Amino acid sequence: MSLLMHLLVRLVAVVVLCLAGAFWWVMLDAHRSIERETAASADRMGRQLQSLYWQKLVWRDGMSKDTLLPMPDWETLSTLTIISPGVCVSFAPPGDQPRRLCSQVETLGHPAPAWFATIYTSFLGAHEPVSRALSVRDKDAGGFVTVADPDAALRQSWSRVSVIAAVASALAAGIAVLAALMIGHALMPARTIINGLRELQKGNNRWRLPRFRPKDLDHIACAVNDLAEELARTNTARAALTSSLMQVQEEERRALARELHDEFGQCLTATVALATLIESSSASGSEEIAEDARKITAVQERMMTTLRSTLVRLRRPNTEELDLATRLRHLVSDYTTRSISRTAFHLNLVGQMTELPDQVETDIYRIAQECLTNAVKHGSPSEVRLEVEYPTRESRVVSVAIEDDGGGDAMHVGTGEGYGIVGMRERIAALGGRLSIANSTAGIRISAVIPLTGSNDDFPVGEAA
Repeated sequence: MSLLMHLLVRLVAVVVLCLAGAFWWVMLDAHRSIERETAASADRMGRQLQSLYWQKLVWRDGMSKDTLLPMPDWETLSTLTIISPGVCVSFAPPGDQPRRLCSQVETLGHPAPAWFATIYTSFLGAHEPVSRALSVRDKDAGGFVTVADPDAALRQSWSRVSVIAAVASALAAGIAVLAALMIGHALMPARTIINGLRELQKGNNRWRLPRFRPKDLDHIACAVNDLAEELARTNTARAALTSSLMQVQEEERRALARELHDEFGQCLTATVALATLIESSSASGSEEIAEDARKITAVQERMMTTLRSTLVRLRRPNTEELDLATRLRHLVSDYTTRSISRTAFHLNLVGQMTELPDQVETDIYRIAQECLTNAVKHGSPSEVRLEVEYPTRESRVVSVAIEDDGGGDAMHVGTGEGYGIVGMRERIAALGGRLSIANSTAGIRISAVIPLTGSNDDFPVGEAA
């Protein structure tokens, strides 16, 4: 879930909680208001009934008369005017059936829904009746009970809650929408920061974030920009160091090739000469010595073959003498000749180019050499294809791809103790390129893309073949 959605969900939860609290407060206030109206109606009704009672008592000439009651004169329109709407009064004179008078029950609004009635009665319960004596001086005068009608109480509560709930819901919806817009606008810089971090992840260290008005986000943007600058400096230093190390490595390869050629090669040549001399000078009866000499010569020839192959791998042909295409053809031809399992090696050159930067040619040659070696060493392919696509005027990159059908899993490539894949990555990273390893139809495909710096006129580019 995105940060915006996370905040919106929390905002909606807060709004719903506030609305629930507001509904509960309105419902509780309506309940208490009905109880207050019931008590007030009881007070007014008590004064009204007492007044009627004493009037009747005076008209009957004193206290010695028979029990005098204010009935049936209390059920009048004037009595209804002092009873709050929805309140009922029950009066029971001694020796008579109680009589009930309710005020304006049906005029209090629409009936409440069943779910509201359930919630109201479950949490707040029924209203308590208010019982009063008609006269504290004459206990035989009886008493009356004032209580809110249940249906009228629900109508009043629902009428008040529905009105206030509608207003509160509209206000909450408006506040929620405005808050969501403000949050979305405030988080827009976060998306820009995320895009900037993704650009850094892709290796684009030249990406810079703009300044933001919120201080916290502006501090984050400044930190990201500082990180990008530091990464750019680090990558530049690493590329320069890697390039220097590769040059040192090439010098060591050439020095090692010279030492092997001059020292080891001469020793092998001398060994062949001595073996030939031993074979020719041995007496006719010393056939075993001659046979041993011939075996020494055969072993020496295999060692010379191995030495030549090693020298080909160590020594880089002079770029002034051979171009990259010629060297790659020699490399593929050499692997075809040395292949024990009769693996077919194919070279496909796409496009034409007379010259590439010296370091680029060296790295492409070493990458192709390492990939061909890995294909043969770690699998049993019947076919290995090497493809090099030269740059055109539209695409200033060199692409190298090696694909085999020897099986294997791309997830396991480079996880061993060797440094072949690591060396290739370092070479390509030093040139600002990228290396990708993936599964092909029947094996593994390793591809590298190396950009060429400079304008289009720096190198002579031919059309694609």
